[in-house]
Amino acid sequence: MQKPTVSRRRFAASLAAAAGAFATAPRLARASLLKGEPSDLIQLNSNENPYGPSAPARRAMAGAQDVAARYPDALEQEMADAIAEHHKIATSRVVLGCGSAEILRLCDAAFLAPGRTVVAAEPTFESVLEYAGVHGGEAVKVPLDEGFRHDLPRMAGACDARTALVYVCNPNNPTGTIVGADALVEFLARVPPSAVVLVDEAYHHFVEHPDYRSMDTVLDRFPNLIVARTFSKIHGMAGLRLGYALCSEANAKKIREHGFWGNLNAAVLAAGRESLKGAAHVKRQRERMNGTRRWLVAELQRDGRRIIPSEANFLMFEVGRDVAPVIAAFREKKILVGRRFAAMPSWLRVTIGTQDETAAFLRALRQILPVQKAA
Repeated sequence: MQKPTVSRRRFAASLAAAAGAFATAPRLARASLLKGEPSDLIQLNSNENPYGPSAPARRAMAGAQDVAARYPDALEQEMADAIAEHHKIATSRVVLGCGSAEILRLCDAAFLAPGRTVVAAEPTFESVLEYAGVHGGEAVKVPLDEGFRHDLPRMAGACDARTALVYVCNPNNPTGTIVGADALVEFLARVPPSAVVLVDEAYHHFVEHPDYRSMDTVLDRFPNLIVARTFSKIHGMAGLRLGYALCSEANAKKIREHGFWGNLNAAVLAAGRESLKGAAHVKRQRERMNGTRRWLVAELQRDGRRIIPSEANFLMFEVGRDVAPVIAAFREKKILVGRRFAAMPSWLRVTIGTQDETAAFLRALRQILPVQKAA
């Protein structure tokens, strides 16, 4: 069983109704859940999977109504066991979280302290850097290289005796770029063993590039390595919240010391176990969304727009001006797109939605930023 330290009294009263709604209404994955917003908004702003969980996962959520009155301790243990078997490691090396965002927060809490630093790319997913300040840690940001990838040599060079944590999002959010396995292993060897390296693989399942592989394959070589995964992306469970970390037994113990009792629920744990079994579903989801991404890339290139090659369920392209008014223009057309990134203010991130949603985005883009015809 997962053993965090704070008392548990968190089990949503609406769990059964929510589980039933997901099981019986797949269209909910495409409807707006934003308070006060119209239900017909196209949401291409948070890198969600618009198709939602698999059918077996939906059924498992509905079945969780039968155990909603009980704390899900045994279900947490079963989920951790299933993840351990999936990755071929001991259950004691698995830490569950309320989404992988909680895993990132727990790593900051476990390893950072005043005067210690976290090294990360700029831009990247900001949660680790934001949480770091709460614990008195300092952020050391290393700009991406010319190919919009992590500059691993410079990141390794930025590590010193003060470095407690190094964060690598691979594929990177917001650029969708990857660093290859050989380069990442070489990087791990260069980072001081006293620093923990957190590799965030939230978008792992979308990658098709032959140079990439998960760092779960080298956990035994690097005791300071932590790999984070989530069920929010390929498994379509962003609204349910389930993530996990893979690491050494010693680091798992340190992470759990900062967690909570019972912050997972029966519905997501049941759905998570079914999702781990769904290799065919994962393959279909990857082919479906990557196919739509390739279609959008081709159309953007046909327009002559500059694009960053992506291995995730989103991409970035240059708009030639500050993106803030462009984002607002899309909002007027009931389309939500990615936020402005200070390090890349003229680049817009867009999530890959359904084919129809993505086509609607493209039509709106061509109205907001018309293609410049050659003279």
